[in-house]
Amino acid sequence: MGLITGGRIVVHDVGRPDFRGLMRAVTGRTLQVPTLAQRVAGRGGFMAFSNVSPGAAYFLDPDHFGHVYHRAGSFAPGGAPIDGEGALAVTHDRAGDWAMTQRFCREVIEAHKPAAAVLWLSDPDLTMHREPLGSPAHREALRGAERCVDLVYRAVERQRAAGEDILQLIGSDHGHESVGAAIDIEAWLAERGLGALLHNGAIAVAGQGTSALLYATEEGRIALYGILDVLAAEPWADGVITADGLSERGHGAVQGVVAAVNMARDARPNAFGVGGHRWTVVEGGKTPSIGVGQHGGWGPDETRPFLVLDHPKIGPGIVSRPTSIVDIAPTILRHLGLSTEAIDGTSL
Repeated sequence: MGLITGGRIVVHDVGRPDFRGLMRAVTGRTLQVPTLAQRVAGRGGFMAFSNVSPGAAYFLDPDHFGHVYHRAGSFAPGGAPIDGEGALAVTHDRAGDWAMTQRFCREVIEAHKPAAAVLWLSDPDLTMHREPLGSPAHREALRGAERCVDLVYRAVERQRAAGEDILQLIGSDHGHESVGAAIDIEAWLAERGLGALLHNGAIAVAGQGTSALLYATEEGRIALYGILDVLAAEPWADGVITADGLSERGHGAVQGVVAAVNMARDARPNAFGVGGHRWTVVEGGKTPSIGVGQHGGWGPDETRPFLVLDHPKIGPGIVSRPTSIVDIAPTILRHLGLSTEAIDGTSL
């Protein structure tokens, strides 16, 4: 993510544990809308156990309304650190996921019983970034995730049998597509005369895996706009959106964002029969590994994750309208009998 600091755009890795504090220092705030953790504070509370990147975990509750447990540091409401035996001391792998899941079942589902809780596993995403899709390693990662889900499901069923009314949601935040090739967009811009603007922070590229956000200050905006048609014609660019297109995808109010680039795709299968390869964006000078999984754009296989809603009163049914990740929060709030005012999504 690019943040304007001292009149220049500086791109930061949002997965770092210190990004939350850095963003607050630069912009004066973190998120622009209340989180689920904030909405249930004082009404049963929020707890999250996460084994993904620290930044992703902390932005579930960036302003400390609930409990967030992560291997890089755990926090209670108000931001008080949780140390000692209360901290989440797990490894960033499948074994850590399993240990975290066991503790989640004991402490969250069976003991504390907050209004809303999140368990966020590192796998299969962690393995998919390192191994080919459909490979034996990928399939083993899926089995490990299923083992964790089964343990949670059984714990929920025991609590339901004891009279608890629990809505359980099981899903993924995104899918993956295979890396076929990579492009350094900063180097491409520099080769076309924008190197000085990149160097002084008037233009910046924030890679998102299979897409990129292009930032500019007022100094760099005209020059960047002038090159977008050329960029869109490149074989590695599937689409470039600006203005209204950015607003439709949630980036309309992000300071400095001028355009988003979705990387190109071809349908050829990998060695394990999984179709689709993508161009990806070189981030921080590190060339991505070819043949492994990646995400971040709006390709067909990365934007169709699954979501299961499980509740004794919910029967089989079909929702025929487009759905998205923003529908999850209002679904939870409706189950809890809380207001869904000023929320973009709709309860499922």
